[in-house]
Amino acid sequence: MPRNEPPDRRTKEGTRRPIISANWKMHNNHFEAIQSVQKLSYLIGKDDIAAVDVCIHPPFTDIRSIQTLIEADELYYLLGAQNCHWEDKGAYTGEISPIFLNKLGVQLVICGHSERRELFGETDEVVAKKVAAVQQHGMTPILCVGETLAEREAGETESKVVGQVRAALAGRNAQQTAAMVIAYEPIWAIGTGRTATSADAQAVCASIRSCVTEIHNSTTAELVRIQYGGSVKAANIAELMSQPDIDGALVGGASLDPDEFARIVQYRNHS
Repeated sequence: MPRNEPPDRRTKEGTRRPIISANWKMHNNHFEAIQSVQKLSYLIGKDDIAAVDVCIHPPFTDIRSIQTLIEADELYYLLGAQNCHWEDKGAYTGEISPIFLNKLGVQLVICGHSERRELFGETDEVVAKKVAAVQQHGMTPILCVGETLAEREAGETESKVVGQVRAALAGRNAQQTAAMVIAYEPIWAIGTGRTATSADAQAVCASIRSCVTEIHNSTTAELVRIQYGGSVKAANIAELMSQPDIDGALVGGASLDPDEFARIVQYRNHS
């Protein structure tokens, strides 16, 4: 696949192509990152990659190392980033331009992860600008949306999630929206060991797809891929992936273990 070319959204059968993303967060220096991807290359075969898009989102300091490894060994992993700034350049100490990521062959960028929203104060407006910047530079945003435990217990899950989706898609046309990935990640399930039931996850993902239909049309909604994120493991991935509106997973802690992550990618083998 040429550098930066967006991943195909459809399988040969016309269904949405699953996408499993490894979000390493602030883990793995570049030596550890190389070792992890090398081990994955032995665990995840061509048959797996033929059926599922696999994206790796390392820390910024690892991206060049992973890009070189993917290209040199002709691996079929997609290269991702965990965040970026919405401006191309400027006096933004410590920030990373989307142009820099594009030049490194990055294909997908996580936008609005709950940790960015909760810990670093990213607003819906900021997330929307990042989504636009990522697409402007030929990459695919993974738009993250999700509710807190308090919001869930108050029955506000759908209003919170749909509100975040609408804010991020403001100004996006149908084609741009169809090319995105949207990740539903309930904040209360991230890194806690708690996971939404497959039925609960499906209900919210269905609401997201309905929201896209309302904003654009049913064709766009059928094309957009929706991931679930929140304590995803090999033990629960098959059940989650069996749901009609769940097209993949945004995997955090479990992606740091190559053996576990490989089993997640190979969910078809134990479904």
